[in-house]
Amino acid sequence: MTSQTIQWFPGHMHKARKEIEEAMPKVDVIIEVLDARIPFSSENPLIKSFRETNDGKPVVKVLNKRDLADPEMTQLWINHLEKEQGVKAIAITTENLNEVNQIMDLCRKLAPQREEAGKKIRTMIMGIPNVGKSTIINALAGRTVAITGNQPAVTRQQQRINLDNGILLSDTPGILWPKVENPHSGFRLAATGAIKDTAMDYIDVGFFTIEYLIKAYPEMIKTRYNLDDDLPESAIELIEEIGRKRGCLKSGGRVDLHKASVILINELRNGTLGNITLEHPDMITEELINVAIASERKTEEKIKKKEERRKRYLKNKR
Repeated sequence: MTSQTIQWFPGHMHKARKEIEEAMPKVDVIIEVLDARIPFSSENPLIKSFRETNDGKPVVKVLNKRDLADPEMTQLWINHLEKEQGVKAIAITTENLNEVNQIMDLCRKLAPQREEAGKKIRTMIMGIPNVGKSTIINALAGRTVAITGNQPAVTRQQQRINLDNGILLSDTPGILWPKVENPHSGFRLAATGAIKDTAMDYIDVGFFTIEYLIKAYPEMIKTRYNLDDDLPESAIELIEEIGRKRGCLKSGGRVDLHKASVILINELRNGTLGNITLEHPDMITEELINVAIASERKTEEKIKKKEERRKRYLKNKR
């Protein structure tokens, strides 16, 4: 498995960021849609920045696709997210309209002053690509007002929707931040389909995913792929075993790792593997520490190289 830093910031996303920054002062409540399987990795740090520059704007964090996630882990994440001031969290599936409508109830709780003054609550719904934002909007509106699609970056323009229940909803394109610094988050985003499949190698994503599943959900892997014995300890051995079980063979009987990885990732995405969450709050704390250490090392290396160049320049000048 190779470590990769995702950089994906198309022109329409840059434009969307500018428009969001301009509109944010007039928003009462932010609705941030997350993927319940990766609540941290699907959080956009730009939204945190928008909140901080606008007096800690309240936010409802919607953990969508809860039907694909581990329910115990989902509750753990809700508790973790609500430790932050001004944050309410809820887990939903768009198949359940009652759950979707609870989003509006939380918005009212976070902005009671608007309702008391007889004014509409101004909300803005945000989220990275392919977390189900447009499907949620259509469910809230009771009609098709947002384009949906099982591909990242379907929404390209902002639109304002009157929900006819005292709430105005501004839709925004799904935006990623310029760079995903945590390589683990990059792999999780790829595994769940938040970034285009061409952005990362399927085999790398497959290896990363299976390494986690071996430790976190071994019984699910055994059941799904009819593995009676103990699971192999290495990712490549398990991917090869899955490939053999599914007939992903090249000439000479070698396993096609790409095809085997595609099967694994697709079955993770559609829930065939079971209810799986790919991250835990304690894991994230450790990963962020490692990212900070790596960033500090890079900075030190840059300073060192700059000093070496300066010394060479002065030496040659003499």
